[in-house]
Amino acid sequence: MPSSSAQDRQLSVWFEKIKNGEIKLPRFQRPQSWDRNRVVSLLSTISQNLPLGVTLILDVNEEQFVSRYLVTAPETGSRVTEHLLDGQQRLTALWRSLHNNYEEATYFLYLSKYDQALDKNMPNPENSGIHCRTRWKNKKGLRMPLWADSASESFERGLIPLNLLIPGDISVEIESWIDKAIAPLKPQSQVDNYEEKLMSWMTLKNEINTVIRDYRETIAHFNLPFLSLPAKTNKETALQVFINMNTNSKPLSQYDIIRAEIEGVKGVSLDEYQKHLNDNHPNVKHYFELPFLILATSALMQGKLPNQRGMWEMKKELMVENWGTMELGLAKMAVFMESQGIFDQARLPTNAVLSVIAALYTYIPETLDARGSFEVLLKKYLWSSFFTDRYENSAASNAYSDFIALKNLVKGNVNEKGEIYSESDVPVLNRQRYPLSTEEELIRVAWPKRENIRARGIMAIFSKLGAIDFADGTLLSRDALKEGKRHYHHVFPDALLKIAETESYLALNCAMITDKTNLNISNKEPYRYLKERYQWVDEDIVNTRLKSHLIPIDELKNGGYESLQHEEKIAKIKSDFDNFISKRAQYVVSAIKELTQGRDISAAEIINSVETK
Repeated sequence: MPSSSAQDRQLSVWFEKIKNGEIKLPRFQRPQSWDRNRVVSLLSTISQNLPLGVTLILDVNEEQFVSRYLVTAPETGSRVTEHLLDGQQRLTALWRSLHNNYEEATYFLYLSKYDQALDKNMPNPENSGIHCRTRWKNKKGLRMPLWADSASESFERGLIPLNLLIPGDISVEIESWIDKAIAPLKPQSQVDNYEEKLMSWMTLKNEINTVIRDYRETIAHFNLPFLSLPAKTNKETALQVFINMNTNSKPLSQYDIIRAEIEGVKGVSLDEYQKHLNDNHPNVKHYFELPFLILATSALMQGKLPNQRGMWEMKKELMVENWGTMELGLAKMAVFMESQGIFDQARLPTNAVLSVIAALYTYIPETLDARGSFEVLLKKYLWSSFFTDRYENSAASNAYSDFIALKNLVKGNVNEKGEIYSESDVPVLNRQRYPLSTEEELIRVAWPKRENIRARGIMAIFSKLGAIDFADGTLLSRDALKEGKRHYHHVFPDALLKIAETESYLALNCAMITDKTNLNISNKEPYRYLKERYQWVDEDIVNTRLKSHLIPIDELKNGGYESLQHEEKIAKIKSDFDNFISKRAQYVVSAIKELTQGRDISAAEIINSVETK
């Protein structure tokens, strides 16, 4: 058996081979599966020119495996020289993100220097980083948000699209983008000191061009090494090597290392402290791993970022001294989250809010009036974090900024102008910078079982409003979830939508209810299907339970499919489903507006407010 050899290869060379069709994937490779967080992490590693690890290729004289091209790579039909055995997720993510051809995401390089709305309270803000913006199409077919396709509006946010950093000669595209990006900043000839301001503008243009050039150089010359199996390697051996290289191990966590440092401060065991917290406040652990919650909350209490950097920087002695206060803050956070209908980590839209709320509770007075008033503020913060894009990127940095502003508000501090801080100073509550989700966005949100802020936020609304179980009429609870009594189910039957080849796995087509399987009625009309499946007798009971989930009754009652011809049936199912999703989206948007104002509302009030408009 000839031995393999390790070799270096720059990313520009990888891209050239993919572009020419020289590299293909054996079809036994799983489909592209990386989520946006992993893509961002990969891009961050490369933009900082940090080591990434090796890939594995099999040299090809004659293809031993049925193969396919990387997703969105040109299908050239050229001679294949290499099969990519390990590394397809990385290379596909790089190829697609640097071409910016993901339908539901656009990737940017963030440069804080050019961010016109940068929070000045941020300690040591990140100078650069990779940002991902989720995208969707509205009813007019426009790709939202519109600013993500605008050079000037992106640049004022400190964002440069990653497709400008792709290896290759794209100098014309770069020049055009820079001109559009800074066009609003170009001085008019009639202004005072025109020549001086024009010179500054030209300096800015050259500076941006230099920044882009430098990042392009880093990416183009980034070394992505590979192991090469010779073409003589037989099929069985190549498969065995592929299996061996895809065996994962669990490395030591960064939080394990930090925890070890803390335990060395006073010779105390952090495990004992954690046990005390868990014994006295057992609900906290349902929301996230205790080590992280403890460290992140402690970091915020010391004015540090709730991430690895902040945890390293905080004083470990002070953390131990503040333990009792921190523990009580976490306990109150868990009670608050449960009051908002969120019971565990699997239903939590974003964990970034947990340490913020816990740390804020250490400053909120215990008096009933004051606590009640500030808990309204916490509600506004919580629901705004679920239904804006505030925490889709730089979650730790943004959580810190929001925490500082909220803390100033709670403590009644004054700003540099001598004015008392107000809600308008809290970034996540700024609707111009962070608008709330729209109907067009929500109707595209995928199944909530996946890690998706907006999807889980939608389900949290139903839970907050008191969604009643279809079968037994009970409210959702942590015990019911823990005992497996509630599951994600389609409201509009999946089997029916499959007939119409329509996507059924949408958050707005979901209800968390008791599992009762009855497959022989699963392709019936939605309303009759649910009524028969859960064996309701009284129609008023049916409607009450449906409304508690913000399910539109009239749109669900549409049916009459059995007598239709195939094409007519498909068209009507699609039309009925679109109407159903659209109306439920209206209900959810109405609920979002109320919840982000800190109001306690009922499902009936939401439905009535929409129907009486």
